[in-house]
Amino acid sequence: MTLKLCGFSASNYYNKIKLQLMEKEVPFVEELVWTGHTDGLLVDRSPMGKVPFLDTPHGPISESGACAEYIEAAYPQKPLLPADPYAAAKVREILIYSELHLELVARNLYPEAFFGGKVSDEVKERTHKLLVKGAHGFAKLAKFAPYIAGPEFTLADCAAVAHLPLVSSASKIIYGEDVLTALPVRDYVKRMGERATMQTVNADRKSSTEQMMAMRAKKTA
Repeated sequence: MTLKLCGFSASNYYNKIKLQLMEKEVPFVEELVWTGHTDGLLVDRSPMGKVPFLDTPHGPISESGACAEYIEAAYPQKPLLPADPYAAAKVREILIYSELHLELVARNLYPEAFFGGKVSDEVKERTHKLLVKGAHGFAKLAKFAPYIAGPEFTLADCAAVAHLPLVSSASKIIYGEDVLTALPVRDYVKRMGERATMQTVNADRKSSTEQMMAMRAKKTA
């Protein structure tokens, strides 16, 4: 059975795993799965109804962190985690910071920033404080030399290049300022965009986003 990546390419967490698979040259196929429904076939594979998830020869795996760890263990070629335990832990540390203290916080702003909704002033104020704190913490760890954790491309890059542009865009739209402005995120994303794998991810993301927005427009028409 060929490994199957399930979800949709507008999802940054989906793209984190997709980029990992492509960088490691792991054969895989994609299955389009939208969130927002409770179809039995979905929740049997992803109990919270979230994407991405993997269909593996051994069964399904949900949550992007678990998916990434499975891929590294099951397909050791072209490792994206250092062999040294401390160095590997530092890569994981940066990855967790980018998600827990930046992307998941900024996600509170997405309804208004990207989807025409409204976020309360209280949520905006609380989110801004947390984002500033998260950005300061992330800045102490991220290297950008030239990759996010140092001289080698790692799992931290798969996450960072998917998440950081959203954090920057959402904060700039809502607050009029990019909470990551002190970091060389723009140059980093541009440099990452020169990779053939990232060009494929970006093209698929654009197409999927257009499809998703068309579906939303149809529902509200």
